[in-house]
Amino acid sequence: MPPVISSSSKIDASIVIVSFNTRVVLRECLESIERESAGLQVEIVIVDNHSSDGSPEMIERDFPHVHLIRSKVNLGFGAANNAALESCHGRYIVLLNSDAFLCPDSLRLAVQHMDENPRAGLGGARLIGRDSSWQPSARMFPSIFSDLTVMTGLASRYPKSRIFGHFDRTWADQSLASEVDWVPGAFSIIRSDIISKLGFFDPAFFLYSEEVDLCRRIKAAGYQIWYWPDIKVIHIGGESSRQVKSLEMSSAGAQLVLWRMRSTLLYYRKHHGAKAWLAKNMELALYRLTALRNAFSKDPRRIARRREYENLAALMHRAWQDTRGGRTSPPRPW
Repeated sequence: MPPVISSSSKIDASIVIVSFNTRVVLRECLESIERESAGLQVEIVIVDNHSSDGSPEMIERDFPHVHLIRSKVNLGFGAANNAALESCHGRYIVLLNSDAFLCPDSLRLAVQHMDENPRAGLGGARLIGRDSSWQPSARMFPSIFSDLTVMTGLASRYPKSRIFGHFDRTWADQSLASEVDWVPGAFSIIRSDIISKLGFFDPAFFLYSEEVDLCRRIKAAGYQIWYWPDIKVIHIGGESSRQVKSLEMSSAGAQLVLWRMRSTLLYYRKHHGAKAWLAKNMELALYRLTALRNAFSKDPRRIARRREYENLAALMHRAWQDTRGGRTSPPRPW
């Protein structure tokens, strides 16, 4: 049974943050919450994923009002958020990355939009960089075809096309509020009673695809997912990912690539059955073709590119084996 959140009408929002070695930006994140919570009743719950950079000590020393949960292992994103639920009492759950900062009025507007839209089960913000540059903030559910357009570069080459720009909705006017399929987990606001009914994140996903799965379940239950561009959140992105040390091939980020592949297979198997096999073979075909295109060159750059794509193919084979074709999640921590 999903855990029951004992929501209190006195608390508007329970803000949940998962932190992993992000002490500097986490401080900025918490300071932004303090600025933007004026006029609202909020509580902050932080799950620390076994950081080694002094993050928990900083929270206890400088933000004693924050409820801190220390995990003895890295639980990943979804399971760490799940661990915070019993400590949440707000009408809404606000998920905020530790490297995301609330802009003026963002929290107030998020609560207001949810209050005014009872069919909205989950809402997202307009994510921007420190320079106000746009980040993908409202997306459609993945498909084999949309994955193909992104991986081949067609999505970035033809962003205004409704066909090739489908996944990130790059064809759409980003200044308009829209009902969408899912929003990134850097910021989202969710009704607590929905979580009590449906459960929170599927712990099978260690990292990646967990928010897509949650939005899919919320929509299947008859609620809407909304993108509200007047809610602005600065998102740096990748801070926790940069702390991963156990890389499995020479290029940085190989461990993260493996996690992404595992989650992709788990997602397709859960929601599309045998299409997990198609997802695997679509990626393998692209990797092998790219490796083949560079196989007979003596240019050092093309030789390196061939090796990179051969390694990617090997990682996909491993992801398929690790998850038994998307049927089971490997033991955590991944």
